Amino acid sequence: MGKIEKITKFFPDTLYILRSIKAKSGRNVKTAITSWTNLTQEQVKEAFDDLERKIYLDKYQQMSASEFDSNERTFLEVPGSPKFPEDSHIFLALISALDTLQTDYFAVWQGLYPTGIDWTSAVLATYVSGSLSTLSTSNFKAKVHENLINKHFTQLTAYYFGQDAFGLRQEAYDDMLWVVLGWLESIKFIDLHSETQYASHWYGEQYTSAFAHRARIFWELASRGWDTKLCNGGMLWSPYLLPYKNAITNELYIAASISMYLFFPGDTNSSPFLDGIGKLDGEGDGKHDPRYLAAAIQGYKWLNNSNMTNPLGLYIDGYHISNLDWKPKNGTRELKCDARNEMVYTYNQGVLLSGQRGLYEATGARSYLEDGHSLIRNVIAATGFNLKTQSPFSLPEMNGESRTYKNHTMHKWYGLGRNGIIEDTCDEDGYCSQDGQTFKGIFFHHLTAFCNALPRSMLFNPETEGNGGYQDDRRWHGKQCKRYRKWIHHNARAALSTQDKEGKFGMWWGAPSTHNTSMPTLKSPKLHPGSVDYRNLGVPDEESWTGSRAGRPAQGRWDAHLEDTSIEIKRPARMADPNNRGRGRTAETQGGGVAVLRAAWEVGREEGVGW
Repeated sequence: MGKIEKITKFFPDTLYILRSIKAKSGRNVKTAITSWTNLTQEQVKEAFDDLERKIYLDKYQQMSASEFDSNERTFLEVPGSPKFPEDSHIFLALISALDTLQTDYFAVWQGLYPTGIDWTSAVLATYVSGSLSTLSTSNFKAKVHENLINKHFTQLTAYYFGQDAFGLRQEAYDDMLWVVLGWLESIKFIDLHSETQYASHWYGEQYTSAFAHRARIFWELASRGWDTKLCNGGMLWSPYLLPYKNAITNELYIAASISMYLFFPGDTNSSPFLDGIGKLDGEGDGKHDPRYLAAAIQGYKWLNNSNMTNPLGLYIDGYHISNLDWKPKNGTRELKCDARNEMVYTYNQGVLLSGQRGLYEATGARSYLEDGHSLIRNVIAATGFNLKTQSPFSLPEMNGESRTYKNHTMHKWYGLGRNGIIEDTCDEDGYCSQDGQTFKGIFFHHLTAFCNALPRSMLFNPETEGNGGYQDDRRWHGKQCKRYRKWIHHNARAALSTQDKEGKFGMWWGAPSTHNTSMPTLKSPKLHPGSVDYRNLGVPDEESWTGSRAGRPAQGRWDAHLEDTSIEIKRPARMADPNNRGRGRTAETQGGGVAVLRAAWEVGREEGVGW
C-alpha cells in the first residue's frame, strides 16, 4: 500500500486533513497520521505533496463558497508554486470549473458543445483558449500541468473540425465575429505557450495556419456588414432583418479588426468561399496588415459618435432607423439612427474593452485606455460597488449565519446589478435565454484581456517610448486595474456560491441563499421605457424589426412584462435553488464561472507574480 493510500484509508476526508495540517492544529494531525500509518513525518510530508498534486487536478466541489473568502489564510498551495495562500484557491477553482465545462458539456467525438448554439459555442472555446494561456503562464510546475494543457488543447482542435463553419456563414454578422475572436485567441495561446515553454517549437503550432485561415475568412465575411448608406457608417447586425445597428456588432468589429492587426500571422490558404471570399490577391494577406487597423479606428470613431450610451455611461443596445420607408417628394431623405433600443446588457460593456486595449497597443494613444477605464468604472458603479471604499454601497440586513435577508427584501437595483454583484435583468426572474446566459462571462473575459499587463516595450510606434510616456501609461494602467481586483473577487465569490454538488455554476450570481427560508419579495429591475429585450425574449414580430418578414422565434417569452417596468413578480413561498429556474445550469453559465474565476486570478496581479 502506497503512502497516499495509507493516509486516505485512515482519513477519507483528505481535504480536511490538508487544510488542518497547515493550520495551528496541524502538528497534532501530522503526529496522529504518523503513528496510525507507520510512516515517518518526512514520508507523510512527501505523501501530502503527492496528494496535493492529485487534488490540484481533481474537482474542488467539496469546498463551500465561504471557503473562498479573501480573508481566509489556510487554502492549499500547489507544490512548486509561489506562496500565495489567498490566491491559490482561485487558480484551483478555475481548473475545476474548466474541467467541468469540458467534461460535462463538450463531446470530444463530435468536436462540439452539443447543448450550445453556434455563437455561444464559439465563445466557450474562446474561454478555453484564454484559460490555457493562464495555465501556461502560471508558475505551477507539476508535471501533470502540461498534460492538462495538452488535453484541453486537443479538445480545441476537435472543436475546429466540429464547428459548423458553413452554417455560420449564413448567420448574423455578430455571430461571424465571435468566430474571428475565438480563433485569434487560440493563436495567441499557441504563440505564448511555444515561446515561453519550449526551446524550439511546440507541436500546437501546426494548427496556427488553419486557425488563421478561418479567422480571416470570417472577418472578410463579417466586414460586408459595414454600411455607409445608413447612419453615416457602422456595422449592421443582421442581413436578414430590417437595418439595426447595435453596440455588440460594432464592438465586435472593432475588437476583431484590431486583433487581426495585432495577432493574425498571415494566411497562404487560397481556398475560395462565396463570391471570392478567401481568394488571395497578394495584398492584405500578411501580418500587421494596415487595413485591419484602419477598420478598427474607423469603427471606434463611429461608435464614439453614435450616442449609444445612457446617463450611467453604459452602452445601450442599438438603433433602428425610424423613417426607413419614408419616400420624400424630392427623392432625398436623411437616414439617421434615431430609434434607440434602451436595453442594457452586460456583454455590451465588455467586448469593447479588448478593442480599446488593442488600439492602444497599436497606436500608443492613451485615450483608448482612458475610455476603457471609464467604462469599467461605470459598470462597477452600476452594480452598487464603491471603488473608493472597496465595498458595496450598502448591503441589506442579514439574519446572521443563515445568509437570509431580513424583511425579505434585497437592495436597490443600480442599473447593472446590486450589492456589488453584476446582473442582467433576466437573472432575477429566471427567464434568461441561451444568449443571456452567456453575457456576464463575456464581460469578464474581455475585462481580463483589457487589464492584462502591458508589454515592457511598445510593439508598435516605439519612438513614443523615448519620453517615458509609454512607461507612465504602463504603470498607470496597472494601478487602475489593481483597483478592480476586490470587486472582481466579490463577483467570483458570488458566482462560486451558485455551484451545485456537481460543481456547475448558476446564472444569477446575486441570488439570495434560500436555505430553510422563504424567497424574499423581489421586484424586477426597472427597464427604461423603450427597452426591447430581444436577446432573451426573441425578436418581436413587429414591423420596426422585421418589416414584412416574420420575427425570429422567441427563445424566452414576449409579453406585457416589458410594458410595466415596475411589475412585481410572483414567486413560490419556498425555492430550494433560484438557479434551477428557466434553463437552469448550462454550458453557458459554466463558461461564465470560468471567465470570472480567470479574471479573479489574472486582473491586478503584480507583474511576475503568478505568471
